[in-house]
Amino acid sequence: MSPSPIALLRGCFVTGTDTEIGKTCVSGGLVHAFRQRGLRAAAIKPLAAGQQQDAEGRWFNDDVRHLHGAQDLGLSEDEVGPFQWRTACAPHIAAAIEGRPIDPAAVRSAIHRLAARTEALVVEGVGGFRVPLVPGWDTADLAVDLALPVVLVVGLRLGCINHALLTADAVRARGLHLAGWVGNTLDPAMPHRDDNLHALRQGLPAPCWGVVPRLADPTPAAVAAHLNPLPET
Repeated sequence: MSPSPIALLRGCFVTGTDTEIGKTCVSGGLVHAFRQRGLRAAAIKPLAAGQQQDAEGRWFNDDVRHLHGAQDLGLSEDEVGPFQWRTACAPHIAAAIEGRPIDPAAVRSAIHRLAARTEALVVEGVGGFRVPLVPGWDTADLAVDLALPVVLVVGLRLGCINHALLTADAVRARGLHLAGWVGNTLDPAMPHRDDNLHALRQGLPAPCWGVVPRLADPTPAAVAAHLNPLPET
């Protein structure tokens, strides 16, 4: 068995067919799965918009806190989510509203600093594959800069086949390797779910790393139970 691209490049870039389709839950599950394989693993969500205050009055982002809970390397939430905004909207809009612009070099540096402390770093993108960040640089450009294999989270709902195939085309058009995809169940009563999964398996140019059911409590461990992030090649 030859080593998989993710093992060679020490991480992956997680993107999705849309926003709110389970990238964070799958990213946390991947971290847990890598840890089960004996790897020093963590996740980073370099850009996160939308914060609230906890019982102690501290501002936090739900996704960042979830990913922080998946690791055991003693990282701070600021290391897992280095650039956060309070306004819940697209990061470039939140950055403009709050007067804290996105600095591409600083984003890349934060990711590389954390990568140096891990054997497998899961980098979660924003929304879908192409979300604007600054003029001339979007999340697809970030993925290219990192040169990591891409994992596509497919939110299982009506329209997911088209969205998944278009995203896969966009990933390959940037010269990136689509290492695998994960189906995430958004609606457990989705009509023709198995037929949709069959079409995705037939149409996507990458192996399926798992299908996650609708979970009442999607902890990293619970999601990891449905993932196989290192398939044989």
